[in-house]
Amino acid sequence: MAADSYHQTSKIQIAVDCIIFGFDGAALKVLLIKRGFEPEFGKWSLMGGFLMKNETAEDAANRVLHFLTGLKDVYMEQLHTFSALNRDCAARVISIAYFALIDINEYSEQMQRDHEAKWFPIDDVPGLIFDHNLMIAKARDLLRMKVASHPLGFELLPEKFTIPQLRILYESIYATTLDKRNFQKKILSLGILHRLDEKEKESSKKGAFLYVFDHVKYNRLQSGELKFI
Repeated sequence: MAADSYHQTSKIQIAVDCIIFGFDGAALKVLLIKRGFEPEFGKWSLMGGFLMKNETAEDAANRVLHFLTGLKDVYMEQLHTFSALNRDCAARVISIAYFALIDINEYSEQMQRDHEAKWFPIDDVPGLIFDHNLMIAKARDLLRMKVASHPLGFELLPEKFTIPQLRILYESIYATTLDKRNFQKKILSLGILHRLDEKEKESSKKGAFLYVFDHVKYNRLQSGELKFI
């Protein structure tokens, strides 16, 4: 490649967009904001930003995620590079999308107000700017593939959770209904949950035992082929 080739290429902007998933105990949700500038001012959008000269794409995604949620050290993974020629009507912009999983209870109401953000059920997402609906659809597809054999679902739950809460999470991710007994038998047979001597009694008078994910046991089993669902 000739040195002057760098000067002959057209200017292309690089952006990152973050698909942030949360679970409120009843449904898988995605965090959206009202866009604060043109084009598409005031419309619902994913949170994103442009890549700065002194950062990698992952650095930029972490910056955007922390700015919107105030959280650090959350699960985040690169999803896809969106480079359709006309995806942004203002300029030639390539977006590197990431998806993140957070405990929705750790996201403060103040942060939500500051950014005019709102949680939407994954099956009730409004029309978004550009190709952001496509980004969410791809992120959900990848999440479905991942949670089948990796413990990513626990990133969306509080530290202590019940088996019904875990089942409802999987039902929301896959948009299906799971048999209660079969699910409990399957998930407990993996040997990676530790039952506590505590019960969650808000859902019923009898209450359901609380569990925690056992990282040590899971790490010992990683060489095997685990199937969560």
